Amino acid sequence: MTIFHISAECYPIAKVGGLGDVVGALPKYQNKLGQTSSVIMPFYDNKFTKSHTFKRVFKGRFNLGRPFDFDILTLEDNTLGYELYLVHIPGLLYTDYVYSSNDTERFLGFQIATLDWLVQLEQKPNIVHCHDHHTGLIPFMMSQSYAYHKLRSTPTVVTIHNGQYQGWFGHDKIHLIPPFDFSKVGLLDWKHLINPLASAIKCAWKVTTVSPNYMQELMYAANGLEDLLRYESGKCVGILNGIDDKVWDPATDADLIKNYSIKTVQSGKKANKEWLCKEFNLNPNLPLFAFIGRLVDEKGADLLPEIFNNSLYHKNLCIMMLGSGDTRVEQQLDRLKNQHPGYYNTYIGYNERLAHIVYAAADFLIMPSRVEPCGLNQMYALRYGTVPIVNKVGGLKDTVEDFDNNGFGVLHDGATVQEGSFAIYRAINFFNATDRFKKNRNFIMKIDHSWDRSAQAYIDLYNSLNP
Repeated sequence: MTIFHISAECYPIAKVGGLGDVVGALPKYQNKLGQTSSVIMPFYDNKFTKSHTFKRVFKGRFNLGRPFDFDILTLEDNTLGYELYLVHIPGLLYTDYVYSSNDTERFLGFQIATLDWLVQLEQKPNIVHCHDHHTGLIPFMMSQSYAYHKLRSTPTVVTIHNGQYQGWFGHDKIHLIPPFDFSKVGLLDWKHLINPLASAIKCAWKVTTVSPNYMQELMYAANGLEDLLRYESGKCVGILNGIDDKVWDPATDADLIKNYSIKTVQSGKKANKEWLCKEFNLNPNLPLFAFIGRLVDEKGADLLPEIFNNSLYHKNLCIMMLGSGDTRVEQQLDRLKNQHPGYYNTYIGYNERLAHIVYAAADFLIMPSRVEPCGLNQMYALRYGTVPIVNKVGGLKDTVEDFDNNGFGVLHDGATVQEGSFAIYRAINFFNATDRFKKNRNFIMKIDHSWDRSAQAYIDLYNSLNP
């Protein structure tokens, strides 16, 4: 089966969040299962493209108010585990960051160029798999735009990684979409705007989300798409994401201070913890709590300053914060360093190597998210023997069970300061039950959240569309 994944992000080429991790792993694992799975994404002017060489496989031109030339490039000396195709539109997509202020035109141009290439391929794909709103107009254009009628019988799947972002734009730009029967304009519209994510839900053959629980949540909280998702529920399914267990493996992770396996987890985590605590002036003898991620309201980041301040009052734990986002929250979190020296520190920004070390060093990972479609951080934490502390939402609810209910993590019910603070209090008690905590650490490292199972679930879904 020939599968094309189309996405704005893909690790290690360009990653902003979990979308990049998923698209960088899923095709690789599908190929391991005997498929031919590839990725199509924009060509960005970034570190990856500057340090690799590419060859052109197609050259074309499209109109988006004015003509744009584009190339389809493929990576030479490819070791990614899947074929990578980059859509290079010098006058539109050539930026150093994934997202910008004119994303409507940028991603519409990306989608049009992609379809201009796909439609002329001698061997058409069996599945076109779109990811999030940046590629949400592809199912519509494949089924309705005259230029792509040869692709009408190709099944499309759209995966919603985050339903809060939908790519809205006004009807004044509808002329930028390749010509179609205007009586079908309703397939583009939702609440008087062109809504690429809504259009994808209407036009795709199947709609997936990244966890079963998040699919249920979207039916009642999808930033205005609740009615549409309930109406289309017959073609909707939640498939839990996996993690790339080759990248995220404490036994081989080159970023760690010391590698470890289940048999050596105690000494391995101790070595990483001691290094981190020395580097950031923390006490390695106390339980170490960490937050890794974007400082945005969805992640409950606005709660962290007060939760941390409350928890640090008794000086019986240390906290390491790694992330960036809301400037106000960044400043509040940074100021706590002066109030709790030796027990708390921050790294404002993104540092992939440091993130790996923090997962290995920490005893607990804090995730008080209000919205978490799947969540990968809790899976990384488990793989590294770190206990996740999570709010009971989305994929967090699907992947973490509370230690007081014969489980292995710490759950709280609601994104509030009180719930988050009490969860940390419970976690400290769990840590102090030394034997139980050590046995739990060994157990969570054995939990399988690899992509193998998830990749097969997607293949089964594709097969249902290609009888």
